[in-house]
Amino acid sequence: MTEGRIIYNPSESVMKMFYRKMNAESREELKSRKFDAVGLLQTTVAGVLYYADRAFKTSNVYPVEINGSCPQHITTLAFFGETTAVETAMKTLMREEKEKKNRLI
Repeated sequence: MTEGRIIYNPSESVMKMFYRKMNAESREELKSRKFDAVGLLQTTVAGVLYYADRAFKTSNVYPVEINGSCPQHITTLAFFGETTAVETAMKTLMREEKEKKNRLI
C-alpha cells in the first residue's frame, strides 16, 4: 500500500510537527532550503529508500524520512521543495506505483 498527499504552503504548526518527527540533520538542512510544498508518501521501509532515490533524481526535492510509531512495516517519506518540483516527484512516483500494481495483476 502506497498513499500520497501534497501539502501546499504548510502552516507553521504543521512544520513544527514535521520537525519533531525528523532527525536533527534533516532539520538543519531544511533551514537552508526554500520550499513551499511538501509531498507525503506512506509506504514500506524498502519503498522509502527506493522512492527517496527516484524523487531526488527526477526533481529538485529534499527527501526526509518521517519517524512514526510503526517503522518496521509502514513509514512516511516527505519531499520538501518548490510546488512544481514536489508535484513532479509525486506524479512520477504515483505513476510508477500504479504501473507496478498493474504488472502484478
